[in-house]
Amino acid sequence: MANSSVRTAPQTGAGSGLRPDRFDREGQDQLVDVHDLQAALPGIRRLRTWAHEALALRAGESALDIGSGTGSEVMVFAEAVGPTGTALGVEPDEHLLHAAERRAAQAGSTAKFVSGDAYGLPLASDSYDGVLVERVLQHLTSPARAIGEISRVLKPGGRVVVMDADWGTAIVHPGNRHVVHEVVETMISRTTNPFAGRQLSGLLTKAGLVVDDIGSHALIQDGSAGAGALVARIADMSVARGSITQKQRDQLLADLEAGAASGDIHLSVTIFAVLAHKPN
Repeated sequence: MANSSVRTAPQTGAGSGLRPDRFDREGQDQLVDVHDLQAALPGIRRLRTWAHEALALRAGESALDIGSGTGSEVMVFAEAVGPTGTALGVEPDEHLLHAAERRAAQAGSTAKFVSGDAYGLPLASDSYDGVLVERVLQHLTSPARAIGEISRVLKPGGRVVVMDADWGTAIVHPGNRHVVHEVVETMISRTTNPFAGRQLSGLLTKAGLVVDDIGSHALIQDGSAGAGALVARIADMSVARGSITQKQRDQLLADLEAGAASGDIHLSVTIFAVLAHKPN
């Protein structure tokens, strides 16, 4: 996948600190809405298109999406593998799982979903031809364990696409360099595995998989949105942890609003994607 960039709406999900287990019903519906919003981002759509092309699923094959959310990619898998194939999503959050099941039923899709997480997939070894893992590792304390599970369930010759953000690549412009640095560091401190993107190739290789392709994609926030909700929230956290002052926070947001008005603004994070296969 060639390095590229696309313009997106503000990011509200990955790395934002959302905790599904703390949501009431309204919050649960919001979680589903967040996943839908993410899926609509041009950058995410382009990444997913590349992932499906790279996996190159064929009729009769078995496909798995780990952390399948509301199920959109599992339904795409179901179309690719056809009635003789298997398309399965594994999702730890029951609210997203139920939303995916409802949508698949409404669409008449053969996609199936089970509860589970990346550390202990409820699946037999050597059972899947293709696996997708999108923006999951950044939330895990032991990504190597998860990659080991992926290697276990892949058939010999099976393909996997893993893609994740690397928050060390975050760019916030304009703004005082010190203040921007502290805000980015706060974002990094709030993410379980903030440098997941740069770790992908090494994790896959250590698990015995062979890397076939590596790419990156910059998710660029639409400049017309100004600072956006995520930057404002992280700036507030930076004030709370004492790394910047309230005055510095206010000036940063003012600088970003002025940049949006003049066209001199850039907010982005890079997602890395790796295609690998399990040796025969």
